Amino acid sequence: MNRLHPVCAAVAGLMFFLAAAGGEPFPQPAATQSASGQFAVSALPDRPSVFPRASLSTAAGLLRLEPALVAVSAEHFKNSLWQKIGLEARTPWRGKIFIALHPARTPDEAVNLVAQPFLNKWSYRLELPDAISADRCARAFSAVLLLEIANRDARPDGRSATLPDWLVAGMGRQILDAAESPMILSRPDQAINDVQQTRTVGKRRGLDPLAGARRALQNSTALTFDQLSWPTAAQLDGADGDVFFSSAQLFVAELLALDNGPKKFRALLAALPAHENWQTAFFAAFQENFRRPLDVEKWWALRVLTFTAHDPGPLWTIAVSRERLDAALAVPVNVRYAPNALPTYSEISFQSVIRNFEPARQVEVLSARLRDLELAEYRLAPPLNGLAAGYARILTDYLQARKKVFFLRRPGPASTISRLDAMDARRREVESKLRASVLPADLNLPAP
Repeated sequence: MNRLHPVCAAVAGLMFFLAAAGGEPFPQPAATQSASGQFAVSALPDRPSVFPRASLSTAAGLLRLEPALVAVSAEHFKNSLWQKIGLEARTPWRGKIFIALHPARTPDEAVNLVAQPFLNKWSYRLELPDAISADRCARAFSAVLLLEIANRDARPDGRSATLPDWLVAGMGRQILDAAESPMILSRPDQAINDVQQTRTVGKRRGLDPLAGARRALQNSTALTFDQLSWPTAAQLDGADGDVFFSSAQLFVAELLALDNGPKKFRALLAALPAHENWQTAFFAAFQENFRRPLDVEKWWALRVLTFTAHDPGPLWTIAVSRERLDAALAVPVNVRYAPNALPTYSEISFQSVIRNFEPARQVEVLSARLRDLELAEYRLAPPLNGLAAGYARILTDYLQARKKVFFLRRPGPASTISRLDAMDARRREVESKLRASVLPADLNLPAP
Protein backbone atom coordinates (compact mmCIF):
# COMPACT_ATOMS: atom_id res chain seq x y z
CA MET A 1 0.00 0.00 0.00
CA ASN A 2 1.36 3.43 -0.98
CA ARG A 3 2.01 5.83 1.89
CA LEU A 4 2.19 9.62 1.70
CA HIS A 5 5.55 11.25 2.21
CA PRO A 6 5.52 13.03 5.62
CA VAL A 7 5.90 16.46 3.95
CA CYS A 8 3.04 15.74 1.55
CA ALA A 9 0.93 14.53 4.43
CA ALA A 10 1.62 17.75 6.33
CA VAL A 11 0.70 19.88 3.31
CA ALA A 12 -2.46 17.86 2.74
CA GLY A 13 -3.38 18.27 6.38
CA LEU A 14 -2.81 22.01 6.19
CA MET A 15 -4.96 22.33 3.07
CA PHE A 16 -7.72 20.35 4.75
CA PHE A 17 -7.45 22.57 7.80
CA LEU A 18 -7.72 25.73 5.69
CA ALA A 19 -10.63 24.33 3.73
CA ALA A 20 -12.44 23.44 6.94
CA ALA A 21 -11.78 26.93 8.23
CA GLY A 22 -13.33 28.54 5.16
CA GLY A 23 -10.03 29.23 3.41
CA GLU A 24 -8.87 31.80 5.98
CA PRO A 25 -5.33 31.87 7.39
CA PHE A 26 -6.48 32.69 10.93
CA PRO A 27 -9.52 30.51 11.77
CA GLN A 28 -11.34 31.77 14.84
CA PRO A 29 -14.77 31.74 16.52
CA ALA A 30 -17.77 33.26 14.78
CA ALA A 31 -16.72 36.76 13.86
CA THR A 32 -18.43 40.08 13.26
CA GLN A 33 -17.64 41.37 9.76
CA SER A 34 -17.05 45.07 9.22
CA ALA A 35 -18.88 47.11 6.58
CA SER A 36 -16.16 46.73 3.95
CA GLY A 37 -15.46 43.11 4.84
CA GLN A 38 -11.79 43.81 5.59
CA PHE A 39 -12.13 43.27 9.34
CA ALA A 40 -13.36 40.13 11.08
CA VAL A 41 -13.68 40.67 14.83
CA SER A 42 -14.21 37.85 17.31
CA ALA A 43 -14.12 37.47 21.08
CA LEU A 44 -12.19 34.62 22.63
CA PRO A 45 -13.62 32.88 25.71
CA ASP A 46 -12.38 33.79 29.16
CA ARG A 47 -9.58 31.68 30.62
CA PRO A 48 -8.63 31.14 34.26
CA SER A 49 -5.86 33.49 35.36
CA VAL A 50 -4.03 34.55 38.48
CA PHE A 51 -4.75 38.22 37.65
CA PRO A 52 -7.89 39.70 39.26
CA ARG A 53 -10.07 40.81 36.36
CA ALA A 54 -12.41 42.68 38.67
CA SER A 55 -9.69 45.28 39.32
CA LEU A 56 -9.95 46.45 35.71
CA SER A 57 -13.44 47.77 36.33
CA THR A 58 -11.98 50.56 38.44
CA ALA A 59 -9.12 51.41 36.07
CA ALA A 60 -9.59 54.90 34.67
CA GLY A 61 -9.38 55.72 30.98
CA LEU A 62 -9.86 52.22 29.61
CA LEU A 63 -12.15 51.47 26.68
CA ARG A 64 -14.31 48.37 26.93
CA LEU A 65 -14.17 46.66 23.55
CA GLU A 66 -16.69 44.31 22.00
CA PRO A 67 -16.74 42.86 18.45
CA ALA A 68 -19.56 44.92 16.92
CA LEU A 69 -18.14 48.24 18.14
CA VAL A 70 -14.58 47.30 17.20
CA ALA A 71 -15.72 46.49 13.64
CA VAL A 72 -17.22 49.98 13.34
CA SER A 73 -14.24 51.67 15.02
CA ALA A 74 -11.72 49.88 12.80
CA GLU A 75 -13.53 51.01 9.64
CA HIS A 76 -13.77 54.56 10.94
CA PHE A 77 -10.07 54.59 11.82
CA LYS A 78 -9.13 53.10 8.46
CA ASN A 79 -11.06 55.75 6.56
CA SER A 80 -9.36 58.52 8.53
CA LEU A 81 -5.91 57.01 7.97
CA TRP A 82 -6.56 56.58 4.26
CA GLN A 83 -7.65 60.20 4.02
CA LYS A 84 -4.46 61.32 5.80
CA ILE A 85 -2.21 59.62 3.24
CA GLY A 86 -4.39 60.42 0.23
CA LEU A 87 -6.02 57.05 -0.47
CA GLU A 88 -9.51 57.39 -1.89
CA ALA A 89 -12.36 55.69 -0.03
CA ARG A 90 -13.12 53.48 -3.03
CA THR A 91 -9.57 52.09 -3.17
CA PRO A 92 -9.79 48.28 -2.80
CA TRP A 93 -8.08 46.76 0.20
CA ARG A 94 -5.98 43.62 -0.19
CA GLY A 95 -5.12 42.08 3.16
CA LYS A 96 -7.79 40.63 5.45
CA ILE A 97 -7.46 41.70 9.08
CA PHE A 98 -8.59 39.34 11.85
CA ILE A 99 -9.05 41.01 15.24
CA ALA A 100 -9.32 38.71 18.25
CA LEU A 101 -10.45 40.18 21.57
CA HIS A 102 -9.49 38.35 24.74
CA PRO A 103 -10.34 39.11 28.36
CA ALA A 104 -7.88 41.65 29.72
CA ARG A 105 -5.89 40.77 32.81
CA THR A 106 -3.89 43.96 33.34
CA PRO A 107 -4.44 47.57 32.25
CA ASP A 108 -1.26 47.54 30.14
CA GLU A 109 -1.51 44.08 28.62
CA ALA A 110 0.50 43.52 25.44
CA VAL A 111 -1.00 43.81 21.94
CA ASN A 112 0.12 41.18 19.43
CA LEU A 113 0.23 41.62 15.64
CA VAL A 114 1.11 38.81 13.22
CA ALA A 115 1.50 39.17 9.43
CA GLN A 116 0.93 35.87 7.63
CA PRO A 117 1.40 35.18 3.89
CA PHE A 118 -1.65 33.37 2.51
CA LEU A 119 -1.96 32.27 -1.12
CA ASN A 120 -1.04 35.39 -3.15
CA LYS A 121 -1.42 38.03 -0.44
CA TRP A 122 -0.81 38.81 3.21
CA SER A 123 -3.30 38.51 6.05
CA TYR A 124 -3.08 39.86 9.58
CA ARG A 125 -4.09 38.82 13.06
CA LEU A 126 -4.37 41.51 15.74
CA GLU A 127 -4.89 40.33 19.32
CA LEU A 128 -6.34 42.97 21.64
CA PRO A 129 -7.35 42.86 25.30
CA ASP A 130 -10.99 43.83 25.70
CA ALA A 131 -10.02 46.62 28.13
CA ILE A 132 -7.42 48.98 26.68
CA SER A 133 -6.53 52.68 26.57
CA ALA A 134 -7.55 54.66 23.50
CA ASP A 135 -3.90 55.53 22.76
CA ARG A 136 -2.76 51.91 22.71
CA CYS A 137 -5.75 50.81 20.66
CA ALA A 138 -5.09 53.61 18.15
CA ARG A 139 -1.47 52.52 17.80
CA ALA A 140 -2.61 48.94 17.22
CA PHE A 141 -5.02 50.02 14.47
CA SER A 142 -2.35 52.29 13.00
CA ALA A 143 0.20 49.45 12.90
CA VAL A 144 -2.01 46.86 11.22
CA LEU A 145 -3.48 49.30 8.68
CA LEU A 146 -0.12 50.79 7.69
CA LEU A 147 1.32 47.28 7.43
CA GLU A 148 -1.55 46.18 5.18
CA ILE A 149 -0.92 49.11 2.83
CA ALA A 150 2.84 48.51 2.82
CA ASN A 151 2.50 44.81 1.98
CA ARG A 152 -0.03 45.12 -0.84
CA ASP A 153 2.60 44.59 -3.52
CA ALA A 154 4.99 42.54 -1.39
CA ARG A 155 5.55 38.94 -2.50
CA PRO A 156 4.00 36.44 -0.08
CA ASP A 157 7.19 34.38 -0.29
CA GLY A 158 9.25 37.45 0.58
CA ARG A 159 9.50 39.55 3.71
CA SER A 160 6.88 41.67 5.39
CA ALA A 161 7.47 45.40 5.78
CA THR A 162 9.01 46.71 9.00
CA LEU A 163 7.37 49.92 10.17
CA PRO A 164 9.29 52.60 12.09
CA ASP A 165 7.93 53.17 15.58
CA TRP A 166 7.55 56.91 15.03
CA LEU A 167 5.26 56.29 12.06
CA VAL A 168 2.96 53.92 13.93
CA ALA A 169 2.81 56.06 17.07
CA GLY A 170 2.62 59.43 15.32
CA MET A 171 -0.10 58.43 12.86
CA GLY A 172 -2.17 56.74 15.56
CA ARG A 173 -2.03 59.74 17.87
CA GLN A 174 -2.74 62.25 15.09
CA ILE A 175 -5.82 60.38 13.90
CA LEU A 176 -7.10 59.94 17.44
CA ASP A 177 -6.60 63.60 18.39
CA ALA A 178 -7.96 65.00 15.10
CA ALA A 179 -11.31 63.22 15.40
CA GLU A 180 -14.29 65.48 16.08
CA SER A 181 -16.13 62.57 17.69
CA PRO A 182 -14.72 59.55 19.52
CA MET A 183 -12.74 57.45 17.05
CA ILE A 184 -12.87 54.20 19.03
CA LEU A 185 -16.20 53.21 20.52
CA SER A 186 -16.52 51.73 23.99
CA ARG A 187 -19.38 49.68 25.31
CA PRO A 188 -21.64 51.39 27.90
CA ASP A 189 -20.20 51.62 31.39
CA GLN A 190 -23.39 51.87 33.38
CA ALA A 191 -27.18 51.96 33.20
CA ILE A 192 -29.22 54.94 34.36
CA ASN A 193 -32.99 54.39 34.47
CA ASP A 194 -32.45 51.16 32.50
CA VAL A 195 -30.72 53.11 29.69
CA GLN A 196 -27.12 52.20 28.98
CA GLN A 197 -24.79 55.20 29.25
CA THR A 198 -21.40 55.53 27.63
CA ARG A 199 -18.58 58.06 27.53
CA THR A 200 -18.38 58.09 23.75
CA VAL A 201 -21.26 60.42 22.94
CA GLY A 202 -19.74 63.89 22.76
CA LYS A 203 -18.55 65.77 19.68
CA ARG A 204 -15.64 68.20 19.55
CA ARG A 205 -15.35 71.22 17.30
CA GLY A 206 -12.57 73.69 16.74
CA LEU A 207 -9.89 71.77 18.63
CA ASP A 208 -6.22 71.58 17.78
CA PRO A 209 -5.16 67.95 17.17
CA LEU A 210 -1.62 68.94 18.21
CA ALA A 211 -2.67 70.66 21.46
CA GLY A 212 -1.41 67.79 23.61
CA ALA A 213 1.86 67.61 21.71
CA ARG A 214 2.26 71.37 22.05
CA ARG A 215 1.92 71.21 25.84
CA ALA A 216 4.36 68.30 26.12
CA LEU A 217 7.00 69.84 23.87
CA GLN A 218 6.80 73.27 25.48
CA ASN A 219 7.77 71.65 28.78
CA SER A 220 10.28 69.11 27.42
CA THR A 221 12.78 69.00 24.58
CA ALA A 222 11.52 67.24 21.45
CA LEU A 223 13.42 64.16 20.37
CA THR A 224 15.88 64.44 17.52
CA PHE A 225 15.36 62.50 14.31
CA ASP A 226 17.95 59.96 15.48
CA GLN A 227 16.16 59.54 18.81
CA LEU A 228 12.83 59.14 17.04
CA SER A 229 14.37 56.49 14.82
CA TRP A 230 15.58 54.32 17.70
CA PRO A 231 13.31 54.87 20.73
CA THR A 232 13.98 53.11 24.03
CA ALA A 233 11.57 50.68 25.68
CA ALA A 234 10.75 53.31 28.32
CA GLN A 235 9.84 55.84 25.63
CA LEU A 236 7.60 53.32 23.87
CA ASP A 237 5.84 52.71 27.20
CA GLY A 238 5.22 56.43 27.65
CA ALA A 239 7.53 56.65 30.68
CA ASP A 240 9.26 59.74 29.29
CA GLY A 241 6.34 62.06 29.97
CA ASP A 242 4.79 61.51 26.53
CA VAL A 243 7.75 63.14 24.77
CA PHE A 244 8.27 60.32 22.27
CA PHE A 245 4.60 60.14 21.28
CA SER A 246 4.27 63.93 21.05
CA SER A 247 7.46 64.20 18.97
CA ALA A 248 6.29 61.39 16.69
CA GLN A 249 2.88 63.00 16.23
CA LEU A 250 4.40 66.35 15.29
CA PHE A 251 6.95 64.68 13.00
CA VAL A 252 4.19 62.87 11.10
CA ALA A 253 2.05 66.02 10.90
CA GLU A 254 4.96 68.09 9.53
CA LEU A 255 5.88 65.44 6.95
CA LEU A 256 2.28 65.28 5.77
CA ALA A 257 2.28 69.09 5.42
CA LEU A 258 5.18 69.00 2.93
CA ASP A 259 4.40 69.44 -0.76
CA ASN A 260 2.90 66.11 -1.89
CA GLY A 261 3.37 64.84 1.67
CA PRO A 262 0.62 62.17 1.49
CA LYS A 263 1.98 60.89 -1.82
CA LYS A 264 5.45 60.59 -0.30
CA PHE A 265 4.01 58.68 2.65
CA ARG A 266 2.46 56.19 0.23
CA ALA A 267 5.81 55.87 -1.55
CA LEU A 268 7.51 55.20 1.80
CA LEU A 269 5.04 52.44 2.66
CA ALA A 270 5.33 50.84 -0.77
CA ALA A 271 9.15 50.81 -0.52
CA LEU A 272 9.40 49.30 2.98
CA PRO A 273 9.17 45.58 2.03
CA ALA A 274 12.16 45.92 -0.31
CA HIS A 275 14.41 47.46 2.35
CA GLU A 276 15.70 45.89 5.56
CA ASN A 277 16.38 49.37 6.92
CA TRP A 278 13.33 51.65 6.85
CA GLN A 279 15.59 54.73 6.65
CA THR A 280 16.64 53.71 3.13
CA ALA A 281 12.99 53.64 2.09
CA PHE A 282 12.39 56.96 3.87
CA PHE A 283 15.12 58.83 1.98
CA ALA A 284 14.01 57.28 -1.31
CA ALA A 285 10.43 58.51 -0.73
CA PHE A 286 11.40 61.97 0.58
CA GLN A 287 14.45 62.54 -1.62
CA GLU A 288 12.96 65.80 -2.89
CA ASN A 289 13.21 67.19 0.66
CA PHE A 290 16.05 65.27 2.32
CA ARG A 291 19.22 63.72 0.93
CA ARG A 292 20.81 62.67 4.21
CA PRO A 293 20.00 62.47 7.93
CA LEU A 294 21.59 65.88 8.55
CA ASP A 295 19.03 67.47 6.20
CA VAL A 296 16.21 65.94 8.24
CA GLU A 297 17.76 67.06 11.54
CA LYS A 298 18.06 70.69 10.33
CA TRP A 299 14.52 70.77 8.97
CA TRP A 300 13.11 69.05 12.05
CA ALA A 301 14.89 71.39 14.48
CA LEU A 302 13.41 74.40 12.67
CA ARG A 303 9.92 72.90 12.65
CA VAL A 304 10.08 72.14 16.38
CA LEU A 305 11.31 75.67 17.14
CA THR A 306 8.51 77.20 15.09
CA PHE A 307 5.91 74.92 16.63
CA THR A 308 6.86 75.53 20.25
CA ALA A 309 7.67 79.25 19.93
CA HIS A 310 4.48 80.28 18.18
CA ASP A 311 1.28 79.33 19.93
CA PRO A 312 -1.59 80.93 18.02
CA GLY A 313 -4.10 79.08 20.14
CA PRO A 314 -6.08 75.97 19.24
CA LEU A 315 -6.34 75.16 15.56
CA TRP A 316 -9.81 74.94 14.13
CA THR A 317 -11.13 71.70 12.72
CA ILE A 318 -11.91 71.33 9.01
CA ALA A 319 -15.59 72.20 9.52
CA VAL A 320 -14.86 75.32 11.58
CA SER A 321 -11.96 76.31 9.29
CA ARG A 322 -14.23 76.18 6.25
CA GLU A 323 -16.71 78.53 7.93
CA ARG A 324 -14.00 80.97 9.01
CA LEU A 325 -12.34 81.02 5.58
CA ASP A 326 -15.70 81.64 3.90
CA ALA A 327 -16.28 84.58 6.24
CA ALA A 328 -12.83 86.05 5.58
CA LEU A 329 -13.30 85.87 1.81
CA ALA A 330 -16.77 87.43 1.72
CA VAL A 331 -17.19 91.23 1.62
CA PRO A 332 -20.57 92.29 3.12
CA VAL A 333 -22.46 95.03 1.30
CA ASN A 334 -25.92 96.58 1.35
CA VAL A 335 -27.58 96.55 -2.05
CA ARG A 336 -30.62 98.59 -3.14
CA TYR A 337 -32.45 97.06 -6.08
CA ALA A 338 -34.67 100.14 -6.49
CA PRO A 339 -34.26 103.81 -5.45
CA ASN A 340 -36.99 103.57 -2.81
CA ALA A 341 -36.26 99.98 -1.71
CA LEU A 342 -34.75 99.09 1.62
CA PRO A 343 -31.12 97.94 1.48
CA THR A 344 -30.61 94.19 1.24
CA TYR A 345 -27.63 92.44 2.80
CA SER A 346 -25.40 90.64 0.34
CA GLU A 347 -21.82 89.42 -0.02
CA ILE A 348 -19.44 90.07 -2.90
CA SER A 349 -16.02 88.79 -3.91
CA PHE A 350 -12.65 90.51 -3.93
CA GLN A 351 -12.91 90.68 -7.73
CA SER A 352 -16.12 92.70 -7.44
CA VAL A 353 -14.45 95.09 -5.01
CA ILE A 354 -11.59 95.70 -7.44
CA ARG A 355 -13.93 96.18 -10.41
CA ASN A 356 -16.55 98.40 -8.77
CA PHE A 357 -15.11 100.28 -5.78
CA GLU A 358 -13.18 103.53 -5.87
CA PRO A 359 -9.43 103.12 -5.18
CA ALA A 360 -9.59 104.54 -1.64
CA ARG A 361 -12.52 102.31 -0.76
CA GLN A 362 -10.73 99.31 -2.30
CA VAL A 363 -7.71 99.83 -0.06
CA GLU A 364 -9.91 100.17 3.03
CA VAL A 365 -11.95 97.02 2.36
CA LEU A 366 -9.13 94.81 1.11
CA SER A 367 -6.77 95.85 3.93
CA ALA A 368 -9.37 94.76 6.48
CA ARG A 369 -9.83 91.42 4.72
CA LEU A 370 -6.07 90.95 4.50
CA ARG A 371 -5.76 91.31 8.29
CA ASP A 372 -8.54 88.73 8.77
CA LEU A 373 -6.80 86.27 6.44
CA GLU A 374 -3.41 86.71 8.11
CA LEU A 375 -4.88 86.13 11.57
CA ALA A 376 -6.93 83.14 10.46
CA GLU A 377 -4.07 81.47 8.56
CA TYR A 378 -2.37 80.28 11.74
CA ARG A 379 -5.52 78.63 13.08
CA LEU A 380 -7.04 77.20 9.92
CA ALA A 381 -6.61 73.47 9.43
CA PRO A 382 -4.63 72.23 6.42
CA PRO A 383 -5.18 72.57 3.50
CA LEU A 384 -7.42 75.59 4.11
CA ASN A 385 -4.56 77.51 5.75
CA GLY A 386 -2.70 77.28 2.45
CA LEU A 387 -5.66 78.83 0.65
CA ALA A 388 -5.75 81.69 3.14
CA ALA A 389 -2.04 82.29 2.60
CA GLY A 390 -2.54 82.33 -1.17
CA TYR A 391 -5.32 84.91 -1.02
CA ALA A 392 -3.27 86.99 1.43
CA ARG A 393 -0.30 87.07 -0.95
CA ILE A 394 -2.48 88.30 -3.81
CA LEU A 395 -4.04 91.06 -1.71
CA THR A 396 -0.63 92.07 -0.34
CA ASP A 397 0.82 92.39 -3.85
CA TYR A 398 -2.15 94.42 -5.05
CA LEU A 399 -2.22 96.79 -2.07
CA GLN A 400 1.53 97.35 -2.19
CA ALA A 401 1.28 98.05 -5.91
CA ARG A 402 -1.32 100.76 -5.24
CA LYS A 403 1.33 102.65 -3.24
CA LYS A 404 3.95 102.66 -6.02
CA VAL A 405 4.47 105.75 -8.12
CA PHE A 406 2.87 105.76 -11.53
CA PHE A 407 6.05 105.30 -13.65
CA LEU A 408 7.00 101.98 -11.91
CA ARG A 409 5.65 98.76 -13.33
CA ARG A 410 2.93 97.32 -11.10
CA PRO A 411 0.29 94.62 -11.41
CA GLY A 412 -2.99 96.08 -12.57
CA PRO A 413 -6.54 95.08 -11.65
CA ALA A 414 -6.79 92.65 -14.57
CA SER A 415 -3.80 90.55 -13.48
CA THR A 416 -4.94 90.58 -9.85
CA ILE A 417 -8.43 89.47 -10.84
CA SER A 418 -6.91 86.68 -12.91
CA ARG A 419 -4.87 85.50 -9.91
CA LEU A 420 -7.95 85.63 -7.69
CA ASP A 421 -9.92 83.60 -10.24
CA ALA A 422 -7.17 80.97 -10.20
CA MET A 423 -7.26 80.87 -6.39
CA ASP A 424 -11.04 80.48 -6.49
CA ALA A 425 -10.64 77.49 -8.80
CA ARG A 426 -8.08 75.97 -6.44
CA ARG A 427 -10.40 76.59 -3.52
CA ARG A 428 -13.29 74.84 -5.28
CA GLU A 429 -11.05 71.85 -5.93
CA VAL A 430 -10.00 71.67 -2.27
CA GLU A 431 -13.59 72.09 -1.08
CA SER A 432 -14.73 69.31 -3.40
CA LYS A 433 -12.20 66.93 -1.88
CA LEU A 434 -13.16 67.94 1.66
CA ARG A 435 -16.87 67.46 1.00
CA ALA A 436 -16.31 63.95 -0.35
CA SER A 437 -17.30 61.57 2.41
CA VAL A 438 -14.61 59.16 3.52
CA LEU A 439 -17.11 56.88 5.23
CA PRO A 440 -18.84 54.07 3.31
CA ALA A 441 -22.49 54.75 2.63
CA ASP A 442 -23.54 51.55 4.42
CA LEU A 443 -21.52 52.24 7.59
CA ASN A 444 -24.12 52.78 10.30
CA LEU A 445 -22.76 54.04 13.57
CA PRO A 446 -24.61 52.70 16.62
CA ALA A 447 -26.83 55.15 18.40
CA PRO A 448 -25.50 56.30 21.74
